[in-house]
Amino acid sequence: MADSYDLIVIGAGPGGYVAAIRASQLGLKTAIIEREHMGGICLNWGCIPTKAMLRSSEVFHLMHRAKEFGLKADGIGYDLDAVIKRSRAVAKQLNQGVGHLMKKNKVTVVMGEATIPAKGKVSVKTDKGTEELSAKNIIVATGARARELPGLEADGDRVWTYKHALQPPHMPKNLLVIGSGAIGIEFASFYNTLGAETTVVEVMDRILPVEDEEISGFAKKQFEKQGMTILQKAMVKKLDRAKTKVTAHIEAGGKAEKHDFDTVISAVGIVGNTEGLGLEDLGVKVEKSHVVTDEYCRTGVEGLYAIGDIAGAPWLAHKASHEGVMVAELIAGKNNVHPVKPEAIAGCTYCHPQVASVGYSEAKAKELGYDIKVGHFPFIGNGKAIALGEPEGMVKTVFDAKTGELLGAHMIGAEVTELIQGYVVGRQLETTEQDLMETVFPHPTLSEMMHESVLDAYDRVIHY
Repeated sequence: MADSYDLIVIGAGPGGYVAAIRASQLGLKTAIIEREHMGGICLNWGCIPTKAMLRSSEVFHLMHRAKEFGLKADGIGYDLDAVIKRSRAVAKQLNQGVGHLMKKNKVTVVMGEATIPAKGKVSVKTDKGTEELSAKNIIVATGARARELPGLEADGDRVWTYKHALQPPHMPKNLLVIGSGAIGIEFASFYNTLGAETTVVEVMDRILPVEDEEISGFAKKQFEKQGMTILQKAMVKKLDRAKTKVTAHIEAGGKAEKHDFDTVISAVGIVGNTEGLGLEDLGVKVEKSHVVTDEYCRTGVEGLYAIGDIAGAPWLAHKASHEGVMVAELIAGKNNVHPVKPEAIAGCTYCHPQVASVGYSEAKAKELGYDIKVGHFPFIGNGKAIALGEPEGMVKTVFDAKTGELLGAHMIGAEVTELIQGYVVGRQLETTEQDLMETVFPHPTLSEMMHESVLDAYDRVIHY
């Protein structure tokens, strides 16, 4: 006889495990199924270990600037194996933390490969055989994996995905990064800082193409200052692989040229993990490897939900977590459950300089028909930024000229991935430009630039 639950969650990433915890808090008998790692890709092979690596490269970068701060640092170097070891230790610590949270919240954990043979039924292949489970509700939170283009497939030796880049078999000397989204740019930033001669190829007309155009342009200048080669409106058509090098056929401006690299990182998007679950047989609609859902993550099959990366963009851990909470509350019958709005979700890229944004870009706001007011404030006008030795950056805000609604905020510079949350809260509380202008920001802080950018949108900027 199958073990029976109120909810079964398939996938223990930041969407799945959070959904399980919230469901258990609400009194639902809950089980979670994971085939590989508690915490999923984000915790084990994504957000967390990459940030640990980027922190190492940031410290390395600052060590080289010691003289600027009146300090001495001689014989500066790095041990790549030690950098990676620390990154993996950070991931392991958090992986174990998720396991502890499951026990604390009395969530049943089943390690194995899940399929959904029928509505309300889950079959799990484990080390000990097959377990049959049943539940009134099922959440699919199986995440996504790296997209691999024909001819550009990773081999783990000279051509890498993000997983190989997190445990590199060698330190690249001449690196090609294909794709300039968050993953590609973060790895480009890390390896470039450690001394790799780095080239980034982007098929779109600008790097970081989901960001505001001004931010993308500023980022490109900063990366080029750091020695990166940035190729926009370019495409890698083919890779010729040899034992010690890869020859990339790069097409740009109607011309095809060959360039040699010792390492290639492919970061050209993701593919949803929809295969093998039996979703199509249940009547679930899958488009371009992602499950089609409504705003409440319902698949159209009664009692079956999909959250996180498998349910489409934005592909962010915090979006998945919030969807997990929302669906758990929906299942538990909570009132006033609100859907997660994509435009209310901040995006953060932890390159150097950092990039962060929320809401509409200037171009998108115009496209949607808004009459807008736009404000800017540069890091060079901020005392804290200068004191930190981080004068390169910008804060940009976009407002509805008629209502004063904050439509979007876009930042590049030191610690902006922390600063952005101020604007996220502002948008959530539906603050207007007047509310933000009348808010007292502490001095000296980087956050003062957020205030000044708002003031600038209404021709009241003080310090620039």
